Amino acid sequence: MISAPGIFARRSTPYWAAFLVILAAAAWLLWIGRAPICTGGYVKLWHGQTMSSENSQHLTDWYTPSHVIHGLLFYGVLWLVARRLPFGWRLAIATLVESAWEIAENSDAIIERYRAVTISLDYYGDSVVNSVADILAMVLGFALAARLPVWASVALAIGFEALTTWLIRDGLALNVLMLAWPMQAVKAWQGG
Repeated sequence: MISAPGIFARRSTPYWAAFLVILAAAAWLLWIGRAPICTGGYVKLWHGQTMSSENSQHLTDWYTPSHVIHGLLFYGVLWLVARRLPFGWRLAIATLVESAWEIAENSDAIIERYRAVTISLDYYGDSVVNSVADILAMVLGFALAARLPVWASVALAIGFEALTTWLIRDGLALNVLMLAWPMQAVKAWQGG
């Protein structure tokens, strides 16, 4: 068997696959017309206003913790169903799933669903830089889950959910609930 030196070694293949998946997702989002960066023409590290036209347009925002939680959850699920696969291939699979979600989330159908059943009336989709940062937040969550004890991963997920629910009245669980089974009482509570 011939092995390639350095970054082209066989064991680095899944990391290249994950990288290429992220590039493909970014290219697809650009192709369907998503703004590369905030339409204001600049990129901020953090944007904390959820009721703003700049929400989901910058690198990180109040929805970044939910993407870290995606990584924690994907690691757990893939450990249960595919633990024989090397870490890199499980990460590549998780990156593919997260990238598919970012593409779906920025489709006209899902954007309209958000606007119809959630408090995100001014949501027009993510910028490409925000989508890529969301995918990288999932990668961070996946890597954390690989290194943390299970109880710490669970505590981190619960902590992020509690924090965002308390501060912005939204989070991963509420987002899923409102997209799948919209409840007027929850929408009214979120509207504050």
